[in-house]
Amino acid sequence: MNAAVPTVNLQKFKDRFERLALRLAELDALLADPAVVSDLARWRQLAREQSEAGAVVGLWRRRQQREADRSEALDLLANEPEMVDLAREEIASAEGELTQLDASLHQALLPRDPDDARNAFLEIRAGTGGDESALFAGDLARMYLRYCETQGWRTEVLSSHEAELGGFKELVLRIEGDAAYGRLRFESGGHRVQRIPVTESQGRIHTSACTVAVLPEPDAAEEAALNPADLRIDTFRASGAGGQHVNKTDSAIRITHMPTGLVAECQDDRSQHRNKAKALAVLAARLRDKERNERAAKEAATRKSLVGSGDRSDRIRTYNFPQGRLTDHRVDLTLYKLAAVMNGDLDDVVTALQAARAAEQLAQLESGGA
Repeated sequence: MNAAVPTVNLQKFKDRFERLALRLAELDALLADPAVVSDLARWRQLAREQSEAGAVVGLWRRRQQREADRSEALDLLANEPEMVDLAREEIASAEGELTQLDASLHQALLPRDPDDARNAFLEIRAGTGGDESALFAGDLARMYLRYCETQGWRTEVLSSHEAELGGFKELVLRIEGDAAYGRLRFESGGHRVQRIPVTESQGRIHTSACTVAVLPEPDAAEEAALNPADLRIDTFRASGAGGQHVNKTDSAIRITHMPTGLVAECQDDRSQHRNKAKALAVLAARLRDKERNERAAKEAATRKSLVGSGDRSDRIRTYNFPQGRLTDHRVDLTLYKLAAVMNGDLDDVVTALQAARAAEQLAQLESGGA
C-alpha cells in the first residue's frame, strides 16, 4: 500500500518559483565575487544553495516550456486538419512530461528537515509484558539491523542490557548511512506485539509492548556545547559480552545531565575515552530531541500531526503474529507479510509513512498553512 500524495495547483506558487529564479541570479553573482570566493565556508554554503535552487528553477522553466508546447499543439489540432497526427503525438508527449515535472515540483515545494540527512541513534526499550517484552525488543533489534544491512548502513551497539531469557531490556544503536534519520524517524513510539509467548504453556495470546526512539545524531559542535558543570560522569565495569577485560577495568561510562536528569551510557568499547565520546554524543542527541519534542508539543496544541508527534507513549504499530499482520495506526496501512517485515523488509512501511508526511505538507501548502 502506498499512501496517495495529493497534488497542489502549481500556478498558485508561480510567484514562489519566480522569486527563487531571482535568488538564483543573485547567487550566481555572489559566487563570482572575489570576497566570497576567498571565504571557503561561505562559498560552499552558497554553492550548495545555488545547486538546489538551480535544480528547482530548471524544473519550473521546463514545465513552462512544455505547457507552451502543449498549447501550440492544441491550436494545431483545432486549426490544421493535416497536422492532426503530429499534434496528438506532441500533446501526449507534453502531458506525459508535465506529469513527471509536476511530481518533481510538488516534492521541491515540501519543507526540508535538515536532520533527515543525518545519521541516527535508535533506542529500543522493553515495556509492559515482562520477559515477552524483552524478547520482542530483541526481535525489533534484529528487524532494524537487517533493514540497515539492506540499506548499506553501518551499525554500532553503543549500550545494551540483555534480559535473562533473551532479548533486551534496553539497546542503543548508532546507525551511519545516507538519510538514516529521515528514513527511520517515524519508528519512534510504542510498538505492540500480540502472540503466544514461548513461556505460555496453555497457548494463550498475550499482548506486550516496547518503545522505540529514533534521534538524529548531532554535530560535533552541539556535543561540545554541553556545559561540563552540568554533567556528572560515572565509570563502572561493563557487563555482558566483551571478554575478560570487563571484570578488570572500569571502562563503561554513564553521563547524567543534571539540569534535566537525562542519562546516557556506553560500555561497548574497551576504551573509556571512546565510550565517553559516544555517551556524550547520545546525551547531546537526547537533549536535542527533548527540545524538539517540547516545540512539537506546543505546535500540536493547534494542529495534530498526521503521522504522530513521535511521543514515546504513542501506540504507533501492532504486530499480530497469529494473523501474520502488521498494522500502523497512524496511516491506513495493514500488511499481511509480518514474517518478511520482521526479517527487515520495512520498505513498504517506510514509504507509506514518508508519503503520509508529504501529503500533510502539501495539504498545508494548498491551504496556505506553510
